[in-house]
Amino acid sequence: MNKWLLPILLLIPSLSFAGDKLDSGDTAWMMMASALVLLMTPAGLALFYGGMTRSKNILNTYMMVFIAFAVAMVMWIVAGYSVAFGNGGSMQQVIGGFSNVFLNGIKWDDLSGTYPTYVFVIFQGTFAAITVAIASGSAIERMKFSTWIIFVAIWTVVVYAPIAHMVWGGEGAFLFDAGTLDFAGGTVVHMNGGLAGLVLAFLLGKRKGYPRTAMKPSSVILTALGSALLWFGWFGFNAGSAFGAGTIAGLAFFTTALAPAAAALTWIFIEYFIYKKMTLLGAASGVVAGLVAITPAAGFVDVTGALIIGIVGSLIGFFGVALLKKKLGYDDSLDAFGVHFLAGLWGALATGFLALNDKNLLWDGPLKASGDRMGQVMVQLESILVIGSFTLIGTVIVYYIASALTGGARVDEETETIGLDEAIHGETGFNL
Repeated sequence: MNKWLLPILLLIPSLSFAGDKLDSGDTAWMMMASALVLLMTPAGLALFYGGMTRSKNILNTYMMVFIAFAVAMVMWIVAGYSVAFGNGGSMQQVIGGFSNVFLNGIKWDDLSGTYPTYVFVIFQGTFAAITVAIASGSAIERMKFSTWIIFVAIWTVVVYAPIAHMVWGGEGAFLFDAGTLDFAGGTVVHMNGGLAGLVLAFLLGKRKGYPRTAMKPSSVILTALGSALLWFGWFGFNAGSAFGAGTIAGLAFFTTALAPAAAALTWIFIEYFIYKKMTLLGAASGVVAGLVAITPAAGFVDVTGALIIGIVGSLIGFFGVALLKKKLGYDDSLDAFGVHFLAGLWGALATGFLALNDKNLLWDGPLKASGDRMGQVMVQLESILVIGSFTLIGTVIVYYIASALTGGARVDEETETIGLDEAIHGETGFNL
């Protein structure tokens, strides 16, 4: 089989293949995986972030994640899917073009390999939605809700979709052709969303009183529940990225259970070593750090690789949250950068070092083509630099557009003092 045929068959559903045949098992799994990833955003991430927020802003924090999913999904159908997975012609290296805007040219009974194309569209749409929702964690308690809605709508199409195309867009796409290994979104989702969050944190400025005023979580229990829901949904996130119910999905399913478990233990052991206490917030944070780290490698590594990635990902996440943020003084409210970007970066690099040299694994790259592991590591590094640069520049531009359209991106001082729940939404998360 031509080395490009399998990934094109799996990843470019807008093309038609004579050999396409519906498989009920693959279809059922991909619909279930899509539902699991959907659960991750308006339930898992919203609770995870909401519980870490002060009580006067918990509802606004939940709303920013919840509405981000709705806006991003609509924009994904409008143009994001076409930009990510359409046929870009002369621009194929960077974008997929606009031939599939509003899913033009895609019929309801078209197939993506062995399951309906519409299922693939929704599956990928859930990835787009959670990516921009991750960024909200760095901007909560001080960003206008109107600015956020506009930011999400534009960013999904002009930042997320081109990055998804470059990595997953099939033959002709820049990082795909280079052989980047990103099984389920370490670079596309977590580095991307985490860095966008840091950019927002710098552009918005620090919260009033930070870091002098204690800003305690409203409910660690809600955060832990959110972490558990994220872990549950992540089986769809990673195992679904095998695009079928087969052995590679089983491998990704396994590593998605092992790596975050090891990461959770690592985080609380570090806490005990430094602070002499093991916290539930630490365990929940460790789970997410491990999940983020294993994502790019989930279908490429074995038991040893999953353990190493999970443990080191937790160490790096702890460093980002407990040390780096304090050292550099930025106000990454809920540590989107410290956990998602840094653990995602580690996972992307670790994939090059730890991926199995197995010809039966999906996609291609120097490791698979010629056994060149250092060549693969360099490709991984290239993808990190390209995506980091694109996200940085794109997020700054989108922020200033959204800010201009809403008369500034930051709430006024009175609103920030009262709390965004009551001032913006007229509701409260807790009736105390």
